[in-house]
Amino acid sequence: MANEPSTSELYAHGFRVPPEARARLLRQTPAILWFTGLSAAGKSAIADTVEARLHTAGRLTYILDGDSVRLGLCKDLGFTDADRHENVRRVAEVAKLMADAGIVVLVCLISPFRRDRELARSTAGRRNFAEIHVHASLAAAEARDPKGLYRLARRGAIQRFTGIDSPYEAPTDPDVFIDTCCKSIDEGADMVLNWLRSSDRCHHS
Repeated sequence: MANEPSTSELYAHGFRVPPEARARLLRQTPAILWFTGLSAAGKSAIADTVEARLHTAGRLTYILDGDSVRLGLCKDLGFTDADRHENVRRVAEVAKLMADAGIVVLVCLISPFRRDRELARSTAGRRNFAEIHVHASLAAAEARDPKGLYRLARRGAIQRFTGIDSPYEAPTDPDVFIDTCCKSIDEGADMVLNWLRSSDRCHHS
């Protein structure tokens, strides 16, 4: 019985329209904005505000949100360390493809492990990539708890919940650090947009 093809027998076709041409068509610099932090830290709220402002400014964007991704692309994954790694790997690959299409991609994943976030950065390659740490203390996140997940985790109804019985490895040197205990959603969005403007200037210099 013949063996199936291996990855060593695969190759990327050299299509005639490169990523740079797609970006020029859209008149924007693509980027991957990777929001990481505890549940209820404010990742999705800040990303939503950033996207709304970019959309108003005429930029093409897309948000890859953790809950939405797990309802589709990653619905076969659980919350073991291995499954969390695969979740990040898949989303990073999708974000890379979308950035190749010229889009500003906003990724909102807890992505609790440093090695997985480094994988996301390395997957992005030459594309503009920002690790954005949306920080809230565990006490503050629990006090917000809009989905009631922390209460369930404290009762043992949810296992391997980040911050309770599964660790969160905070970034040591993020591109953007937003403490939502002292920064508003709008102020956090300003910080992300300032990074993006600076990145755009570097790209065009």
